[in-house]
Amino acid sequence: MRGAAGALALWALVHTLRSGIAQPGVALAFGTLIAVGELARQRPAGAPGEHDRAPLAAAGALAYALLGEVAGVPAPHGPAQTVVVVGVAGLVGTVSGPGRGPAADRLARHLLTCGCAALCVQPLYAAGPLASWAGRGHVPLLVLLGLLALTALGDAALTAAFDRARTGRPYGTLLRREVRASGGIGAAVGATGVVTALATAVAGLWALPVFALPLLLTQCALRRFAAVRATRRQTIASLARATEIAGYTPPGHARRVAALSRAVGGELGLREPELDLLEYAALMHDIGQLSLVDPVPSGATAPLPPAEQRRIARLGGAVVRQTGVPAEVAVIVERQADPYREQPVTARIVRTVNAYDDWAGRAGVPGGAPWVLERLAGGREFAPEVVAALARVLARGGRTG
Repeated sequence: MRGAAGALALWALVHTLRSGIAQPGVALAFGTLIAVGELARQRPAGAPGEHDRAPLAAAGALAYALLGEVAGVPAPHGPAQTVVVVGVAGLVGTVSGPGRGPAADRLARHLLTCGCAALCVQPLYAAGPLASWAGRGHVPLLVLLGLLALTALGDAALTAAFDRARTGRPYGTLLRREVRASGGIGAAVGATGVVTALATAVAGLWALPVFALPLLLTQCALRRFAAVRATRRQTIASLARATEIAGYTPPGHARRVAALSRAVGGELGLREPELDLLEYAALMHDIGQLSLVDPVPSGATAPLPPAEQRRIARLGGAVVRQTGVPAEVAVIVERQADPYREQPVTARIVRTVNAYDDWAGRAGVPGGAPWVLERLAGGREFAPEVVAALARVLARGGRTG
């Protein structure tokens, strides 16, 4: 797909150099909007699975692809020039500024989706159907909205394909996640792109700052929210290290369980908010051991009797409720030792992954990880679907992206 995007960009560049740039002022205005959107893009907060998103840049690129007129004057830029403007502006935005390396996957997606959208709609403008329908009320808008839905689906499919190549996770699971995500910020991006294109046709380039400002403010708010999430994650990780510092659990145990739990949760199709809660609970799943008079040998709770496991889990839930994290996290911690048929899926994941890390880390375990998986699969206290998802994640080398 990167090769396809590169070939498309090369063809578009050659075609544009031969035919010349149509309406260079309009191209510069939209290119500037895309570059600014890339510069202000939302950076990942550090959690596995988070994306480097640029909603303002995506909306500007989509608006230029759907643009047919500028203040009543036809805009004959065509699909090739659309690809060139999106590509050049995207490169300028991604390589400008300290610490902002080029985002090849995102840029390739923008080139392919915007090129496809322009290829679908620009010939209609050139042939006249959309212009002739302009006086028929909502018909042109319905055409653009239908094209927008196809573009969003294509972008979700490409994003899932890139994630599949990077993480090895099932394509269907990744595609469902992206389709669900398109109903949030994706819907705002699409609506802004369509409205900006329609408004520019009437009001000219003044429509760009008017309709881009709300999305830019939303993007800034998302960045602040991402920063709050990152701070919360760091705080919870610091609290989780208390059991390691006190010598109750082995170093790195909580981080390993959290990373592997999030990967298993993604394998099972959990949504991003559920994955966040799962990660927080996995980080703090052993915090109940701080209330024990005598530490558990090696910090491993999996070999303990069920009643003792449940007692430690209840103690942990009581501690978590005092930390200010969401109440759902305390519920997961409390229920991690319950019979799996009575547990929510998040508690099932924490229990299974914790047992895996406990047993895999013990010295003298015969057969290593394969033996542990067999032990989990044969145990009645672990959910079979979670054990199967854990085995798939481990088969890919434990990648958690």
